[in-house]
Amino acid sequence: MKFKDILVRKEERFSIGIEEQTGKYYLSIPVANNFVDYEEYYEINKDEFDAFSASVLTATEFVQQCRSREQDDRLIMKPGKDRGVAI
Repeated sequence: MKFKDILVRKEERFSIGIEEQTGKYYLSIPVANNFVDYEEYYEINKDEFDAFSASVLTATEFVQQCRSREQDDRLIMKPGKDRGVAI
């Protein structure tokens, strides 16, 4: 998989972009476990991509749901046993 960030919001700690091999849109958040910092990628549709690009408030609502693990069914890569926590 090759994730290409289109918009990075450092202050809000998320990015949105396109996975280049599949053309799927995503929103990613940073997470960490005891061994490594990494990103979790959540699949979003084109309408969500456009909405999140236009409104930080709309995006941060979704980001909070991801941090609370309420959007786990959208994870592009399922986490392992030592799943990190949002940072």
